[in-house]
Amino acid sequence: MDNTPSGNADIATAQGRNLLLFSVFVIATCGLIYELVAGTMASYLLGDSVTQFSTVIGTYLFSMGIGSWISGKVEGDLLKWFIRIEILVGVVGGCSAPAMFLLFEQVTYFRLVLYSFVVLMGILVGLEIPILMRILKSGIAFKDLVARVFTFDYIGALLASLIFPLVLVPYLGLIRTSLVFGIFNIAVAVYLLYYFEETKPFRKQVLPGVVISTAVLLFGFVYAERIMTYTETLAFQDKVIYSKSTPYQRIVLTRNDREFKLFLNGNLQFSSSDEYRYHEALVHPALQAIPAAQKILILGGGDGLAVRELLKYPKVSSITLVDLDPAMTTLFSSNKMLQQLNQSSLSSAKLKIVNTDAFNWVRTDTARYDAIIIDFPDPSNYSIGKLYSAKFYEELHHLLGEKGIVVVQSTSPLIARRSYWCIAHTIQAAGFTTIPYHVYVPSFGEWGYVMAMKQHAWLLDGKLPEGLRFIDRSVLKSMLVFPPDMSEVPTAVNKLNNQALVNYFEDEWAPYVH
Repeated sequence: MDNTPSGNADIATAQGRNLLLFSVFVIATCGLIYELVAGTMASYLLGDSVTQFSTVIGTYLFSMGIGSWISGKVEGDLLKWFIRIEILVGVVGGCSAPAMFLLFEQVTYFRLVLYSFVVLMGILVGLEIPILMRILKSGIAFKDLVARVFTFDYIGALLASLIFPLVLVPYLGLIRTSLVFGIFNIAVAVYLLYYFEETKPFRKQVLPGVVISTAVLLFGFVYAERIMTYTETLAFQDKVIYSKSTPYQRIVLTRNDREFKLFLNGNLQFSSSDEYRYHEALVHPALQAIPAAQKILILGGGDGLAVRELLKYPKVSSITLVDLDPAMTTLFSSNKMLQQLNQSSLSSAKLKIVNTDAFNWVRTDTARYDAIIIDFPDPSNYSIGKLYSAKFYEELHHLLGEKGIVVVQSTSPLIARRSYWCIAHTIQAAGFTTIPYHVYVPSFGEWGYVMAMKQHAWLLDGKLPEGLRFIDRSVLKSMLVFPPDMSEVPTAVNKLNNQALVNYFEDEWAPYVH
């Protein structure tokens, strides 16, 4: 028998019904936030954001369906069931992000942990709304009940989708976001518990769970940064000396007795012990061939290390650096240790820093450049993959002077052979003549680059700056030789509508990712 309390005077009142309908809004907002947190974490930790978001969302929605089916089996005091489930949603959803960060380095099958949380959260959220509709059914006509419930549900989903990328991730981070919304769920449960008189018989039973759950979530919120730092000590071999979440990435610096390293979203960007090899190879093969170069564009490279190399050419008079994340350029222009590494290059009077999306920026820029240096992160997801697309390189074609050179860092031709040659073929498809080359960087292994020109005018006999630690004439010649295990292979061209490069990259780097 369905013993709903919906005939009770409190629930029968308009105020009681509106309160329960408002809880639908909270459920929808919190539920979608947990879903977005899980999808974002999956893309951060496992890569391939499209695949991760698609599978997380699909699993979550399927699990909500399971929860809705189970709700039909629930009998007895439905308001009591609803409050208990709401508390459980708050605990599971609120603790999901810190728990997953803590477990990432501890478990062999992290995907099992991830999807266990997604399934459990989906089932719990799927239980709530059908139970709530059964509570309200005797006080509201069915057609009005369905309309109101789904109206609040969809409004909550819209709010969550807007505030998650614009407010929550930039200002709270993933851990605090999940904890805050866990507290919201519990707050709704507590308010309902003390608003409706018929909850008196079981208040004492529920209260200890509420107190403990709230305390756990508040503790996690207060110590969220310490939790994140602790998880990073597990993930990185060396001591973490700086970490910060920005709207675009997680920046981490580690240090040992010999070197310090920069990681973005857990991926190594450079080691201070050998970054000079990478950056000298990025800049000097091109610049030695265009001794009259004055106006340079750098895309990416917010660490200022490529700028440092460019400033070794006295004729260079203007450098524009376009990097998405202002936190990167601020860090590397203000931290004394990092300033020493980049020789305060980001404070040069020749440099203009633009913090914006490079893909949109190159479409509107009208200047002409003698050299364009591209130092983006590897194409590990589709948002970065667009910066390696034929469309992007076509835009660069308009910005490059007739005798200019573009240089693109192009991942490892040894580990990611198809990825490397896909980049080279994509640049060719945009109308450039290309010169592939590679170098050994101990922190990375064999690393590849591609030079691109409108006219095949690259020469090897230009003058190199004094004081280089790695590049000389003989090294330049050796960089052009590809052994058989790195030689050219056929690939697709990376286009915006296929993102073939990201698929190559995921396949080739997967054995090296946790």
